[in-house]
Amino acid sequence: MVSEYLKHNTSVYHDAAEKLFNSEKIFNKTFTLDDYKKIIRNNYLMLLNAEDSIGKSLSGEWSDKIQLSKRKKLPLIEKDMESLSLSSQPSADPLTFENEHEALGALYVIEGSTLGGNVIAKQLSKTEGFDGISFHFFGCYQENTGLMWKSFKEALDNGVQEEDYDKVLAGARKLYTFLLNAE
Repeated sequence: MVSEYLKHNTSVYHDAAEKLFNSEKIFNKTFTLDDYKKIIRNNYLMLLNAEDSIGKSLSGEWSDKIQLSKRKKLPLIEKDMESLSLSSQPSADPLTFENEHEALGALYVIEGSTLGGNVIAKQLSKTEGFDGISFHFFGCYQENTGLMWKSFKEALDNGVQEEDYDKVLAGARKLYTFLLNAE
């Protein structure tokens, strides 16, 4: 299954992102508002430079299969940026995807961040200093987070052939690399 292949082959990127964003501080309740601003800012830049390109790279069939219209997150993170008084910016250099498999790999990273973001939002809502913070991006699916992740993974696992796994992985690596280097 491509989802397991991606999980295994992107773990080093996932671990690097957790380190970059001080994720361990979330669970010991030492995560600060500045830490949160950094994670929102980097995710904003990722979505700003990738979300539209992903949509343009996917066929109508794939868009329908994964319910792409329900997975748009840029407007949500823009609300978080505004509420945190962070300035938005125009897309400087949008990412390009060579094919729809790469776009699916990039979307795997975004959807995975949403899954983890739900946990982050729940944890931070119980952390001092986060009173009144609205988690538009990290809480985007609310109680449907697990269902949205499961349906996305099933679509990938049922629709991507083994000979295309490396193309999907290339897209995931491209987006992780962007996220880790966003400035």
